Amino acid sequence: MTNPRQSANSTASSVLVVIPTFNERENLRTIVRRLTTAVPTTHVLIVDDNSPDGTGALADEIAAVDERIHVLHRAAKAGLGAAYVAGFDWALRRGYEAIVEMDADGSHAPEQLTTMLEVLPRAGMVLGSRYVPGGTVLNWPWYRSLLSRGGNVYSKWALGVAINDLTGGFRVYRGEVLRELELHTVASQGYCFQVDLAMRVVETGSTVAEVPITFVERESGESKMNGSIVREALLRVTKWGLRRRGRRLLAWLSGGRAPLRRGR
Repeated sequence: MTNPRQSANSTASSVLVVIPTFNERENLRTIVRRLTTAVPTTHVLIVDDNSPDGTGALADEIAAVDERIHVLHRAAKAGLGAAYVAGFDWALRRGYEAIVEMDADGSHAPEQLTTMLEVLPRAGMVLGSRYVPGGTVLNWPWYRSLLSRGGNVYSKWALGVAINDLTGGFRVYRGEVLRELELHTVASQGYCFQVDLAMRVVETGSTVAEVPITFVERESGESKMNGSIVREALLRVTKWGLRRRGRRLLAWLSGGRAPLRRGR
């Protein structure tokens, strides 16, 4: 539950950072401290999926002494996508103008958020990108790097979009754009969730801007990456790509322009 005092003050900031957590007790206090130091005016929403290690209780402790911090407790682990959708809904109902995705494990440097926020007035979404000039990844094993780069190259080709880091999870959305994305229809998770939302932003006609970031592999805790997440991404991206190409072919054959946006 969210502290009533915090809810009353939610619109004191126009920026909300949504941080999903599951067993991130070792990392949470540090990442929140870094974030509120780097961008003191931002608010933070910790969305905890009933972590067995007590992350939710720690989040409540942090929120009790800092009115910028809010906590949304969920009954059980239901996936990254569902956690973000719950956080986005919470943010939109409270009128935040900029809504940020960021991991709790330290992979995303809060110190780079200021640059991303500066670009937001010129875009519907700003993506912290590992795969544009100036972007980099530190401390990943070769196979993880190969999987990520290969997945992004394939997604970019299959979907026909000019985004280099479709699977990146450090991003900022304008609230007005996020409202258009029909979040209640999002069922994808993990890498696939990030691709899904990026495509939805593109389909609104909004600009996606990529800002180079340094991504650092977590130093503590366990990665949530697994084979089922990779398989879901491959299957869904392939299906979406075929649908987009089919609509373009139909538009060409009919001499008109078929709508890009149609059920997923």
